[in-house]
Amino acid sequence: MKILLLSGLVCCWFPAHGQYYIAKDFTAENIFSGNIEGPNIDSKGNFFIVNFQKDGTIGLVHDDGTVELYVTLPEGSIGNSIMFDKRENLLVADFKAHNILRIDRKTKEVSVFCHDEFNQPNDFCISKSGQLFVSDPNWKEGTGKIWRVDSNGKATLLMNQMGTTNGIELSPNEKTLYVNESVQRKIWAFGIDAKGAIHSKRLFFEFGDFGLDGMKCDSNGNLYVTRYGKGTIAVIAPDGKLIREIILIGKKPSNITFGGKDGRTCYVTLQERKCVETFVNEIAGKNR
Repeated sequence: MKILLLSGLVCCWFPAHGQYYIAKDFTAENIFSGNIEGPNIDSKGNFFIVNFQKDGTIGLVHDDGTVELYVTLPEGSIGNSIMFDKRENLLVADFKAHNILRIDRKTKEVSVFCHDEFNQPNDFCISKSGQLFVSDPNWKEGTGKIWRVDSNGKATLLMNQMGTTNGIELSPNEKTLYVNESVQRKIWAFGIDAKGAIHSKRLFFEFGDFGLDGMKCDSNGNLYVTRYGKGTIAVIAPDGKLIREIILIGKKPSNITFGGKDGRTCYVTLQERKCVETFVNEIAGKNR
């Protein structure tokens, strides 16, 4: 058992919700590929993760931690992130074929929702109006872009010449877009106008070690950042102050999502363990 000391406080036992911030296994190890990523849960509680058993697939995760194959992507496509449109169709970042794919929820038909001059679409977040914000790193060059893809599939380049853009997330009020750079270990914050354009870039937080991957916000606007290589989730307040780091079992978390009946269960994908870990959080995730 791992106990996190925070400013002299010790996480305590809460009978109604178990023990906060204590990671445990949710799925078995080694049932996903090393590219396990993109965990997301729709409005009905259906839980999807990319690259179940092998690259190029999507798994459907059940409440007991068992997983079944949901769909196989077209040859040459590998998913990295999952979001849902207003009809609960799956939108998938296909980094290998430089596409954003759409999977029809009724037929499971896979089609190309958007194709543009992407390096490799990596991570997503989506606004209430259906605008998709996409991180787009070039790992070889150490650079990256940010795109917006509207509900009609049209892509607009929002920012170029960034570092290796990876995790991306909207604040609950959708007034701030957070984007991290994995190699540079920086998190940037942008303002967003009514049309989905970004402005007022500012440095939100910078780490001195280890990589950064996926991010999610809770309903209070705190940002949860996967620390790739360190095996923690860093929780950062809206004012840019580090609240805590949650210790995981594995060392290579790739992404995180919120779920459970009260929205306070966190699920984290671990690439070296090829599985999902979970912990109970004090605050629920933001409403999508």
